[in-house]
Amino acid sequence: MRTEKIMYKHFFKRTIDLLLSLIGFIIISPLFLLLWIWLSIANKGAGAFFFQERPGKEEKIFRVIKFKTMTDERDASGKLLPDARRLTRVGRFVRSTSLDEIPQLLNVIKGDMSLIGPRPLLIQYLPLYNDFQKRRHKVRPGITGWAQINGRNAISWQQKFEYDVWYVDHISLSLDFKILLKTIQKVFKREGISSDTSATMEPFKGN
Repeated sequence: MRTEKIMYKHFFKRTIDLLLSLIGFIIISPLFLLLWIWLSIANKGAGAFFFQERPGKEEKIFRVIKFKTMTDERDASGKLLPDARRLTRVGRFVRSTSLDEIPQLLNVIKGDMSLIGPRPLLIQYLPLYNDFQKRRHKVRPGITGWAQINGRNAISWQQKFEYDVWYVDHISLSLDFKILLKTIQKVFKREGISSDTSATMEPFKGN
């Protein structure tokens, strides 16, 4: 069993990611185009895509792409308004249904990401991680993962890291399949999108 897991982690996982991502992107391309147009209008000139540098496997930096769900509206001093005020009605729907993650299939095709793995977080968090938390970077980050099906933004940072590292230590085809099925279920139920106090996850400040 251990040999099968090693083979899957180092060889077959990437092949499955590539094939499923290519097929999935072709199938949903009409929806991709529709959301592109819809968000371009709703975001008031801010564009439909969100690009940001994130750390990937072994902390290698790449540019993640998502559908943009917020405007770039600012207050009188030029500071961006809080997330909850910039999140549009269309953006809220796209976020709650996880449709904002669709463009990341391109990241998977490129090899920056996997379909299943720890979510790629912000670069500025890198100096804040302890040795245990850094282990989440031993694998490619994913569009969805073990932490996402166990609470997503509604769980604490400590819980999130524990789930991420547990996944790194237990990667297998059966586990990835379970996460994929649970993700579909979560999307339909729209669970764990927001934390208790914010429209998105509160910033990580270290332990």
